Amino acid sequence: MRVFKLTGVIQQYNWGGTSFLSRLTNQVDVGQKAAEYWMGAHDKAPSLVNTTGETLNDLIRKQPSETLGEQVYSRFGRLPFLFKVLDVKDLLSIQVHPSKKEAEKGFALENEHGVPLSAAHRNYKDDNHKPEIMVALGEFWLLHGFKPQSELMKTLQTTPELSHLTTVFQNGGYQGLYKKVMEESVDETNEVLMPLIQRLLPQYQSGVLAMASPEYWAIKAYQTFCPEGNLDKGIYSIFFFNIVRVQEGEAVFQDAGVPHAYMLGQNIELMANSDNVLRGGLTPKHVDVPELLKHITFKETIPDVLNGEVQPDGVEQIYKSPAPDFELSKLIIEADKVYESDSLTLEIFIVIKGEVKVRTDIEVIVASAGEVFAVVSGTSYQVQGHSATLYKAKCPV
Repeated sequence: MRVFKLTGVIQQYNWGGTSFLSRLTNQVDVGQKAAEYWMGAHDKAPSLVNTTGETLNDLIRKQPSETLGEQVYSRFGRLPFLFKVLDVKDLLSIQVHPSKKEAEKGFALENEHGVPLSAAHRNYKDDNHKPEIMVALGEFWLLHGFKPQSELMKTLQTTPELSHLTTVFQNGGYQGLYKKVMEESVDETNEVLMPLIQRLLPQYQSGVLAMASPEYWAIKAYQTFCPEGNLDKGIYSIFFFNIVRVQEGEAVFQDAGVPHAYMLGQNIELMANSDNVLRGGLTPKHVDVPELLKHITFKETIPDVLNGEVQPDGVEQIYKSPAPDFELSKLIIEADKVYESDSLTLEIFIVIKGEVKVRTDIEVIVASAGEVFAVVSGTSYQVQGHSATLYKAKCPV
């Protein structure tokens, strides 16, 4: 097989929506929560090869060089990326991903201490880093890195309940500010944030809070994560971090150390093949504050919204990033266009809109919206479509 269809795996996390992925993939009923659609070879949820029923992992293990290409196999020893579609209905946890070096160190140390991979307090699920890029499928909201210094100072000064933190920020910078709130007691957090919530709640209920404001998302977080009264420390981060809105086709790259959280919308996400997450709040899951503080990049972030680079063929739009593990492309194939390429490694596609016909010199497959297909290394292929939109994941070689 040079080209073949794959079936990915739905992840039914609590923050997921109840219709978008259901309709796209037809794997779960409308009304059931469906948060992520995984396409790849991660051991936690590998895709299935439709024609044989085997996992993509097994196919790669049987023919690693032929499937991945010698260059990718010799460097990574596995498919180096994980491809996803996300439907974000409620805020995700604030999170940071470790560097490759720190992931290897942390994974080995937890193994040495006998921490089970399934343990709730485990920080490192594997030995890999997890840089990631997302492209919005419509309007999408996220938190991304610390605000520039002047903006964060203005936020602290103009939010009465947080004004006592201006001195902390002036004296200790980003690290001093974040460390202060993350290490304070539950009672201290409640004492600071409850008056804030009580002040904002009537404004939220009357619809006067703008979505671009931290106040709006603070109440959303309160309603989602604080059912028993104790306030989640992640609410602080909503005021400390950039609130970013991106539109369809716009992308954001998130490297190791950059704190972030998705808040609302649907996107395509491509990341290194890892499940390592250090959480910083907005979650009922384990938050290891000392470990988290080791890995955050404590500096201002100016959000860099990427539009992709349109290629000479007028079909492919590549979202370049510094990550060596992956490259994400968007393809728009009109009736008069043909996308032609030669794969140098395994490439995975998902059709988001329309239908395409994929040809090699020995086979043809047809894929419609919601279907996934892969092309193995060393394959010349053509893709025809009619007003079709696809996303392609590969390792840049």
